[in-house]
Amino acid sequence: MIYEKEERKPQLWLCGGHFINDIYTGILNPIMPFIAEKVAISMTFATFILSCSHIFASIFQPFFGYFADKMRKRALIFWGLIFTAVFLSFAPTSTCPYVMILFIILGSLGSSLYHPQALGLVPKFSTSNVAKNMGIFIATGTLGFSLGPLVSAAIAQYLGLEKMPGMCFLGVFWALMMFKMVPKFSTEQVIKTESFDFGKAFSDILKNRKLDILIIISILKSLMQTSCSMLLPFLWQRMHYSKIEIGVAMFCFLFAGGIASFLSPKVEKKIGTKNVFYISMILPLPIVGMFAMTYKTIPLLSFALVALTGFVVMFAVPVMMSMAQKILPQYKSIIGGFINGFSWGVVAIIITMVSHIADTNNCIVPVILIISTIPAICSFMVKKLFTEQNT
Repeated sequence: MIYEKEERKPQLWLCGGHFINDIYTGILNPIMPFIAEKVAISMTFATFILSCSHIFASIFQPFFGYFADKMRKRALIFWGLIFTAVFLSFAPTSTCPYVMILFIILGSLGSSLYHPQALGLVPKFSTSNVAKNMGIFIATGTLGFSLGPLVSAAIAQYLGLEKMPGMCFLGVFWALMMFKMVPKFSTEQVIKTESFDFGKAFSDILKNRKLDILIIISILKSLMQTSCSMLLPFLWQRMHYSKIEIGVAMFCFLFAGGIASFLSPKVEKKIGTKNVFYISMILPLPIVGMFAMTYKTIPLLSFALVALTGFVVMFAVPVMMSMAQKILPQYKSIIGGFINGFSWGVVAIIITMVSHIADTNNCIVPVILIISTIPAICSFMVKKLFTEQNT
């Protein structure tokens, strides 16, 4: 009991930092159509800007995690949250697209700095139940990310985009408080890592057929989620929905995905891992098909279908991560970087081309529908996933 009380303080501040950090990472998608309109840029270029955010917030995490494991200081969580809060809050007010890109890159790098060290500090300061504390940490980030669109849409709707920089004060305040409240750790508490060969680790991972399949599935699921979260706000803006309505829709989409992440491990025990994968890969197609038939005539139903899409797409993510890390447990952090980082980075590069096609031909919904068919077609890999050996 004493240990549990001692660990509550750092866990509270780390989880709070995760919640606040991920609010900032979720603010751009719902208001980007209105930012694009203000600075007179195309949907393709606006999506490219969002892609920069995803690339720099995800693809470098395995490398920052490597350095975080070797550090004897807590610097990354402080500077990471400060960069995220300041630069992502000021980005929507920029009248120059290139300055906006710079701010988004710096803010996204802040998020990329915060996550790996915070993830490493959660078990470091856990003396009782590591799994429980890690679950709470991930849950707070999911909640923050889903609230981001709602917060930014509300500010943009009722106060105006020019008031967005005011958001930065919460993140800066929390970072300064973490500096005081998160304990320093001694040299003995630092994990002494053996000499580590990145080349060998990447080779071992990419040569493993089972991991290759999981990475491909992760990329397909990331593509599905990203195409919805980036393209649908432009569709709704063209249909003259308000900023707050778009923000609420994005909140429901992301929050439903968070609920799915909580439920999937429990459901897996009842229906089996294979069926969790099948549900997550096949069901988006008919749901998006129903959305395509209702978004013009029955908007409330179509919004509910968007939320259901978010739920189904994210349903297999925890199960997929757990399976991947069990294959090569010596590379847990890097495998996590591949599933959650590399996959998003690849999709961020692809999505600019996808948005250009959707923008040029004014076919956002057909493009999303086509994208939803890809995981369904590739669901045959699930069977192969459970017949492949680990090497």
